[in-house]
Amino acid sequence: MVLAGKVFLVRENYDMDTLAEKLKAFRVETGTSVEAKEFKLLSEITDLSAGKGLLEGKFSFDTVFVVPHRGKPVPVPRTFEAPFSFNIHKDRMFLTVYDKKNRANNIANEMSKAVFMSLGQVVEARIEPETLRKFHEANFGDTKVIFYSDVDLPNINKLSLYGAELGNTSLYSDYLTHGKLWYIVFTSKSYGYVFGLTRNCILTGFSKMELSEFKNFMGSQVFPLIA
Repeated sequence: MVLAGKVFLVRENYDMDTLAEKLKAFRVETGTSVEAKEFKLLSEITDLSAGKGLLEGKFSFDTVFVVPHRGKPVPVPRTFEAPFSFNIHKDRMFLTVYDKKNRANNIANEMSKAVFMSLGQVVEARIEPETLRKFHEANFGDTKVIFYSDVDLPNINKLSLYGAELGNTSLYSDYLTHGKLWYIVFTSKSYGYVFGLTRNCILTGFSKMELSEFKNFMGSQVFPLIA
């Protein structure tokens, strides 16, 4: 099973006890009508637990899908759950949502509204292009995929390389003169697992691993790269 997570920067450090109280109180009910059928949708935070410089839990929310059944559209409610954690790392607070990009973005916005009463307090974390390049070049032989962004060639938005020993190819160096590293897929020497990492701090685990191992890699390897 592929694991995914995205790191966000909390612009203002928050006392963990106060943060926990605000999150415990978060509960939003909304009503919607789908195919002439009424639904009550609930968003809430559960399973909160705290540690040193850490607060984690689950964000759950309901949505309604429409599925075909014998030629008729049938609305079906579904609940999604996404683990999350607030971490203090070197005097900065990060929110990590362990879900795919779009849902992680939506949950981060809901967290911003729940804690700070407004959007814009939880923002995207970023890795500088030079930092990602140095991270990759420290593991030259372990990177299998590279995507470049900000390409200066006319009519070309992205460049990519696939294969073994990518860092030792002339194309790798040539592409660096035209763009910046955006995404790499690599095998971690310390963990032995295959990960994908983007400069806007989306981490994907392609190897079979426990969520706890994925979280450990995020904290030990990705947090230190963030600008």
